[in-house]
Amino acid sequence: MLYIIGLGLDIREISLHGKKILKSGKIKKVYLENYTVEFPYTKKELEKELKIKVIEANRGFTESGELVDLAKKEDVVLLVYGSPLSATTHISLINSCKKNKIKYKILYAGSVFDAVAESGLSLYKFGKATSLPKWQKSFTPNSFIETIKENQKKYAHSLLLIDIGLSFKDARTQLEKCDFDFGKIIVC
Repeated sequence: MLYIIGLGLDIREISLHGKKILKSGKIKKVYLENYTVEFPYTKKELEKELKIKVIEANRGFTESGELVDLAKKEDVVLLVYGSPLSATTHISLINSCKKNKIKYKILYAGSVFDAVAESGLSLYKFGKATSLPKWQKSFTPNSFIETIKENQKKYAHSLLLIDIGLSFKDARTQLEKCDFDFGKIIVC
């Protein structure tokens, strides 16, 4: 069986149900997905908080199918920062489990999609979220602008997910370099 457990946005936000599964004694391996976010805490701090050992899982491992193969034979956990199904990779894992008739369980937690409400903007008025990639010298994609345009046509807010390694200051600079009127920008 494969458990995909959300860690929430803070080291102590994992659900009681998630902790119970981790402490059940039936879990053979616990993996920590480590490539979709820069963690605000270390692996060592997480292990100390949860009183378990975790194995870091990079994108290659998570997408390889090895995790699903392991779940055929034993109970395994994939810990995910935020909420488990915000990233398409994790949805692919569920689809693989369904295809291979492997049991799975999702344990949700808070994510950036919940925390954005702290801005004071209504969650019901957000359009499609999009990513703001970190520009390179020879690669300055601005495809996120199309999503923002679509949202503006619907009078919807836009949530830009900032790429790993891109500071808010640099993100703002990139936005200013785009020839587009973004309207009011609220930084959360």
